[in-house]
Amino acid sequence: MTADQDHSTEDTGRTVISVDAMGGDRGPAAVVAGCASAVRSNPSVYFLLHGNEDELKPLVAKRRHLAGRCEIRPAAGVVTMSDKPSHVMRHGKDTSMWSALDSVRENEATVCVSCGNTGALMALAMVRLRKLPGINRPAIAVLWPSRNPQGFNVLLDGGADVRADAEDLLQYALMGASYARNGLGIEVPRVGLMNVGTEEYKGRAELKEAGDMIARAAHDARFDYVGFAEGGDLPGTRCDVIVTDGFTGNVALKTGEGTATLIGDLLKEAFRYTPLSRLASLLALTSLKRLQRRIDPRRVNGGVFLGLNGTVVKSHGSADATGVEAAVKLAFDLAQSGFTDKLAARVASAAELPHDADEASEDKGKQAS
Repeated sequence: MTADQDHSTEDTGRTVISVDAMGGDRGPAAVVAGCASAVRSNPSVYFLLHGNEDELKPLVAKRRHLAGRCEIRPAAGVVTMSDKPSHVMRHGKDTSMWSALDSVRENEATVCVSCGNTGALMALAMVRLRKLPGINRPAIAVLWPSRNPQGFNVLLDGGADVRADAEDLLQYALMGASYARNGLGIEVPRVGLMNVGTEEYKGRAELKEAGDMIARAAHDARFDYVGFAEGGDLPGTRCDVIVTDGFTGNVALKTGEGTATLIGDLLKEAFRYTPLSRLASLLALTSLKRLQRRIDPRRVNGGVFLGLNGTVVKSHGSADATGVEAAVKLAFDLAQSGFTDKLAARVASAAELPHDADEASEDKGKQAS
């Protein structure tokens, strides 16, 4: 597949997404199928598919929706799920993952999407795209199904770094609020800080320090800080953004995915138990399908790497075509909103936010007046 050399959105009216076509457990067939499905609902999307040209050409040729809507960028190497990030950083220059990130680095594409090795993708992204000035640690933001009007809450960090001090948690709050505003359309997001309880006296010292810092930043950063949050607030209505360290966030994420799968399996088992229950399942089929869509991890697939000079969407490694489509749709929406530039502006302005006690007291007085 070939395409015009000018890939900029401004000049062509299209949104270019760079895709690591070889990453993931299901191989390039699932990635190409997901891209083809995404084209139907996003007529201005255009893909740079990075990977083995001999494998990708026949897969693309079978998808008529991709005709004239993608370009294949040859890349011989593949980053496997077992590859160590350090090894990929030293020897991965010929891989599809490296090539996909470089397209964003060179401003040929707005967003990179990959189903590949999370650790390797984060490590390469930090090297090829670099961190935004002022960011200590990038974070992975994930969408969590909730009862809020937007249908999802934002959780970060989802596993980019297991450590996070008070300053890191403040940066996560700023980035998460920007993501909720530009990705979910929430004008004034409500931000909560994950803790073992909502009481002010609970939690580690760095959490209390982070809570004070986030509260002071809330007014100028245009979000509401609701205080400490608990695990039950992840799917709830109290917060739009829940901030935590990567260890806690990843455990919560994997627990949620496992619980959703368990609920689905138990429902199937219950409805197969007797002839009467099987009849009941037929009567409730429409409602069951609606529930399945709400808790299906594939349809909320896509963690966003925040804090980099470029947007990266990490799709689940086992994603099928439906999961890839969801990740591409998220990437498309973020690209359309100009998210990368807005996030960079928000992080840059954070340096001007009040941090010491005197400025905090003065700021509280202004808010009260």
